[in-house]
Amino acid sequence: MQNETAESRLKKLGLVLPPAPKPMGVYKPSLVIGNHLYLSGHGPVQNDQTLMRGRIGRDIDQEEGKIAARQVGLTMLATIKAHIGSLDNIRRVIKVLGMVNSTPDFENHPYVINGCSELFAAVWGDDNGVGVRSAVGFGSLPGNIPVEIEALFELV
Repeated sequence: MQNETAESRLKKLGLVLPPAPKPMGVYKPSLVIGNHLYLSGHGPVQNDQTLMRGRIGRDIDQEEGKIAARQVGLTMLATIKAHIGSLDNIRRVIKVLGMVNSTPDFENHPYVINGCSELFAAVWGDDNGVGVRSAVGFGSLPGNIPVEIEALFELV
């Protein structure tokens, strides 16, 4: 696996990236400063450009939430490719902040955000694909999406 690139791992996984989303407000989806790439909060954009929706613990369960977090990860990969050309331009994941739209009694936020973290580990490897992370619950997220994630990466 050491000679494999992020792009070749993605291809081997057989994953399809959704279209990179356009900003829905006054912000940049990505920003490069020095050798760091910052990604704004992303939602679970599907291949048809619609968003997955629902509150975990009310409309969807934690397994569906984990799938939504993986879809957010795929959406973030699409943004990376659209803005810096290749996933191979990422050296490592530094930080992931996962926000989970959940009912007040739901407590398994880290499990949900693992959907994204496991994807990043599969693409960049267990060392470079896993950074520091926070997984927190929110009373609501824009458009009733189940998960929003932002991240910081180190560039090659």
